[in-house]
Amino acid sequence: MFWITSSKPMIPRRMKEMVQIRGLGEMIHKDIGQLSKGYRQRVGLAAAMIHNPRVLVLDEPTSGLDPNQIVEIRKLIQDLGKEKTVVLSTHILPEVQATCQRVVIINRGKIVADGPIEDLQRSLHGGEKVMLEVEVTDGQSFEMISSQVRMIPAIETVSLLEERNGVKKISIATSRATDIRKDLFQLCVQKGWGLLELHREQTSLEDIFRQLTSEPGR
Repeated sequence: MFWITSSKPMIPRRMKEMVQIRGLGEMIHKDIGQLSKGYRQRVGLAAAMIHNPRVLVLDEPTSGLDPNQIVEIRKLIQDLGKEKTVVLSTHILPEVQATCQRVVIINRGKIVADGPIEDLQRSLHGGEKVMLEVEVTDGQSFEMISSQVRMIPAIETVSLLEERNGVKKISIATSRATDIRKDLFQLCVQKGWGLLELHREQTSLEDIFRQLTSEPGR
């Protein structure tokens, strides 16, 4: 790790800056043991920033915090990331997905994935998944709808997730990374299906992590 070392005369000025930037002004006269865990995390970040490091390594920075405190610490980390390289070490994968721009997954000491989450989602599955919900009033069966959907290029699978009162929720997978939502919308218009919902299904970081780190045969 590289850092810029502050000289002793600069320490008091840097302390005042960190108190202001980290929002600790109202707590400055309290003992750290009297602070909430969220404020203790702020104090830890302020102490780490005193010497103006270029790289900041944070280990489970939101562990044990309540939802409001988590949002505050996320915002602090994101603000730091605009000026510094922040390395977040954590097993709380939703936190990674909400905070980080780049992900490195390590399994048994080896890097098994490295890149933006969106790139990992695309490379892992190779295609796209889309959820389509339509209302059909002319009694068309799922099989009839599926046959029409499959005429769109690159469609690999069409699966019925739920059916009720003429409303069909359908999961559609493609064989390559291509956006078929426009084609599906046009198909709904042509066939007179009531389009209730149409969106890409995102692969979670937890799914990616489990697939890349699971042991063969389990």
